[in-house]
Amino acid sequence: MKFIPHPYQQYAISRVVSDPAVALFLGPGLGKTVITLTAIKELQAYRWEVFRPLVVAPKKVAEATWATEAAKWDHLKDMTVVPILGNTKQRIKALYSPGNIWVTNRENLPWLVDYCRNDWPFDMVVLDESTSFKNSRAKRFVALKRVRPRIRRMVELTGTPSPNGLPDLYAQIYLLDGGARLGRTLTSFREIYMSQDYAHPGQQYRTYSLLPGADQRIRDAIADICVSMKTEDYLTLPDFIENIVPVVLDPAASKAYTKLEREMLLQVDTETITAGTAAGLNGKLLQLCGGAGYSNAGEVVPVHNCKLDAFLELIEQLNGEHALVFYWFQHERDRIVTALKDTGLRVRVYEGPDDEQAWNAGEVDVLLAHPVSCGYGLNLQAGGHHCIWYTLPNWALEIFQQANKRLHRQGQKYPVISHLLITQGGVDQDVLASLQSKGDGQEALMQALKARIQKAKSV
Repeated sequence: MKFIPHPYQQYAISRVVSDPAVALFLGPGLGKTVITLTAIKELQAYRWEVFRPLVVAPKKVAEATWATEAAKWDHLKDMTVVPILGNTKQRIKALYSPGNIWVTNRENLPWLVDYCRNDWPFDMVVLDESTSFKNSRAKRFVALKRVRPRIRRMVELTGTPSPNGLPDLYAQIYLLDGGARLGRTLTSFREIYMSQDYAHPGQQYRTYSLLPGADQRIRDAIADICVSMKTEDYLTLPDFIENIVPVVLDPAASKAYTKLEREMLLQVDTETITAGTAAGLNGKLLQLCGGAGYSNAGEVVPVHNCKLDAFLELIEQLNGEHALVFYWFQHERDRIVTALKDTGLRVRVYEGPDDEQAWNAGEVDVLLAHPVSCGYGLNLQAGGHHCIWYTLPNWALEIFQQANKRLHRQGQKYPVISHLLITQGGVDQDVLASLQSKGDGQEALMQALKARIQKAKSV
């Protein structure tokens, strides 16, 4: 296929070619991968300024997306993409294999840095979904920071640079400029741009808020090193529609749910609740909303079938139109597969590139996928325009947005309808409210759970 870049794509290519460090904050569907590959081709084949580029990406993206995209376009077909994946022996072999671009997953980056040590061979690094590096204490960030002085060119790619607020940008920008724009340490960044809100006795985390005007000061500070483009500003996409499907528990299910929820909530004190315990508790409550949970022995315990029945009714209402179904827990996937067994529908669980191809070829009626496994890089728009959220992600706005964009992206011909199965009166509603408000998910989680705990105590 011949690549004729849009003006915005040509501009982005020129920035990657001209700037030693740049972040492309481009919305899904704007062509981040082909833009970057084209720039690498220019730098490598025609300017001789880059010799060994490394792409660090989510695992599923590393496995297929970059190689598939290179093979898709005429001007890139002579480029060899070498995946540094698999076991240690396979990774070492790939590291020394000839190619034009090497691709690894972000979990392997610490190993790669440690293995190469002072012989770091890559003069250019591309971070595909750079928000994976927003935590300056994470192993992958620390590893990359070690070899950053040996990297002459750095490119960051993401459509959601600050899913939880502008502070998410600090670590990403640091990898580009070493702290020149936002501060050399996270502490100094907070001192300049933020205020500490509170730290109650027993509370194990601190919360921070941006100072008045800090958001604009941050944007001004990084404007020269970032290219930001929203999908809707450059592409005309079909509508994206959210369809809330209320799930009403029948009396028996409601009684069982209320009893189990209360028992779980009463085990936690609002004064000592932490982000970790809150996330764990919320996960259990989400499972109850879905209709099942795990016992202490690790066995699946059914609680009700109300959401499963609502799901099957929705599938029937689609009248054969294909559906991408997002689940959050493994037992949900298993229950859905079992429930669809006798429907005659072609059901498949997403595991890799073969499933992506089958879906886009129209060979799958219902594709089940965990939003984390297919949240980045996958092009699923050719296979359908309905997605169903059986269970919402546990307060994870970025995962929610990225998963929806698997269908709502360039090449989609029909309005995308996202069906959200929401258990009435359950924690589903709290999660939905947080995702729709696009606020601080962690803080919303804490406050929502505290309210539920207080309600349980008052009964």
